[in-house]
Amino acid sequence: MTTIDNEELPAGVGAVGLAHARRLGPGLSSPASAPAVRGGTGVPVTLLAVDMLATVGALALVLPGGPAATLRAACGLLPVLVLMYSSGGQYRLRLAPSVLDELPGLAGRATIALAFALTLERCLQTLLLPFTLPTVIPADFRVLTLLLLAHLALDSAGRAAVYRSLRARRRRAPRPTLIAGAGHVGQRVAAALLEHPEYGLCPVGFVDADPLFLPADFPVPVVGGPEALIRELPRRGISDVILTGGGADEDWAPQMLRTSTDFGCDVWFVPSFPDYAAFEHAGRRTAVGDHLWGFPCLRLGSTPMQRPSWAVKRAFDACCAGLGLLLLSPVLLLCAVAVRLEGGPGVIFRQERIGLDGRPFTVLKFRTLRPADEHESATRWNIADDHRLGPVGRFLRRASLDELPQLWNVLRGEMSLVGPRPERPYFVMRFAQAYPRYRERHRVPVGLTGFAQVNGLRGDTSIEDRARFDNYYIDSWSLWQDVKILLRTVVAVLRTDGS
Repeated sequence: MTTIDNEELPAGVGAVGLAHARRLGPGLSSPASAPAVRGGTGVPVTLLAVDMLATVGALALVLPGGPAATLRAACGLLPVLVLMYSSGGQYRLRLAPSVLDELPGLAGRATIALAFALTLERCLQTLLLPFTLPTVIPADFRVLTLLLLAHLALDSAGRAAVYRSLRARRRRAPRPTLIAGAGHVGQRVAAALLEHPEYGLCPVGFVDADPLFLPADFPVPVVGGPEALIRELPRRGISDVILTGGGADEDWAPQMLRTSTDFGCDVWFVPSFPDYAAFEHAGRRTAVGDHLWGFPCLRLGSTPMQRPSWAVKRAFDACCAGLGLLLLSPVLLLCAVAVRLEGGPGVIFRQERIGLDGRPFTVLKFRTLRPADEHESATRWNIADDHRLGPVGRFLRRASLDELPQLWNVLRGEMSLVGPRPERPYFVMRFAQAYPRYRERHRVPVGLTGFAQVNGLRGDTSIEDRARFDNYYIDSWSLWQDVKILLRTVVAVLRTDGS
């Protein structure tokens, strides 16, 4: 259990310690003002265009009916095909792309997409438009097989041409790369990249606090320890970072990953032999998926806010918050009247909290207790057992109705429906000093509810556990995870003790 003793705060630090709270970690400041360095090559977009052209070309070659039939069939098939390819990682950036490696995945997903499009067309004919929607894709095994083979032939040829062009471009203009870890693995990876420019990565430095001995004539220098990463990324125009096993400080590896992705770099992980053996022992050989001159290599994911699906989350937040404010307006009015009758003027309680990237904002709540002064408001941890809490205030807290005005914060974009819960600057400073990963919670917008809360971590519970749950939520974020948390919130609210 975490308890708060206000006297433990270091001298000179209080609720106004916001500037320090915006720092991300030891020696690492926020990259918000730094220029983003993008490592992308435009290859996924080119592959998408190739897949679309191959689909249209195959339909035009195989299906009867002319351009009109081809267009109609493409409209039904392309969205499903692109979705299947995208979910299967067919547009992922790879170090050693190969059409032969991709062919089984392309064939399987194209077959599923074709079957789905055919089924959907038959359903529409049967249920909705039996007279105005003639058959476009015939249910003939020979025609379907020919269509699939034509698509794969055209798609393979197009992707092979893209990969030849990509390798040539990589040789001409390799991207500057930092290698985290100057151990045996890191040194061999650097040597392989220098000897094989077709990977398109030019090592310009090692990041390692305690590197192994490097030969005097080794062309790649050590630029500093992990704390130097935030300085070297913009200064050297780094677009790729390779994390290696057996050399980099494991305690710093998560921070280096997050710093690199915050600057827009592509991050690759090359495990040491024990790490790779663990992959194989766990039956996860397919998780590696790429290689760098024989070294197994895994491309690590981007931060949640860099993914296209984050825009869907924001749109969902805005729609739900606006609709919630409209539908719940009678409840909001009743809560406001009850608070006014019990405690007098000042129905809405405003308090400074820390949000995305350590920026402050004003959170809105129904007032359940009138604090004695601003200092108490900023530094009092828990009021669940305060004798000044009246029946209305206690009920609003127990039912979480006091949080409803925060829908306005969500609508304004200061909060999200799901995310780490916002905290006051005073406690952000306190907790960040005690728990090194606490500030990493501010990589995404704060939320009305969160993964920690639905697991019972609210009120006077472990801050270390909360930070771990919040960072796990960020690292593994998905839209479905948000849906699960929202569904679990209903049950969690009913079980709350009002703290």
